Amino acid sequence: MSRLSRMAAAAGAVLVVSLPLAGPAGADIVVQVDKSSQRMSVIVDGDYRYTWAVSTGVHGTPSGTFRPQSLSRNHRSSLFNNALMPYSIFYDGNFAIHGTNHVSQLGGPASRGCVRLHPSNAAILFSLVQREGLGSTRISIQ
Repeated sequence: MSRLSRMAAAAGAVLVVSLPLAGPAGADIVVQVDKSSQRMSVIVDGDYRYTWAVSTGVHGTPSGTFRPQSLSRNHRSSLFNNALMPYSIFYDGNFAIHGTNHVSQLGGPASRGCVRLHPSNAAILFSLVQREGLGSTRISIQ
């Protein structure tokens, strides 16, 4: 896909962000988070590429289907003591998928609502979303 096509797709996605999302229609990247198994699958153009352990919220991570809202490579939380959140993909207000230095907790609920990944996996996902665009990505959390 050309850069112009990506820009056009991203611009078009902005127009439909507030509409209900039904199915993977046109999504190049699908990120599926299963809170019960604490696993994330990344599907690119219909092919399963990655499956990683995650940590979701101890007291809840929002469920639903989302589009990424913004990316922040070296984010620090203004809500939680300047906590480091590398490779953040914000999808619902202050909720994000991001890297963590608490890797021993991956595979079980541990966050305050975000979806935590090993930093190297977060870097892979961040680069993929950055390259393909926010409008080409769908995040499903169940």
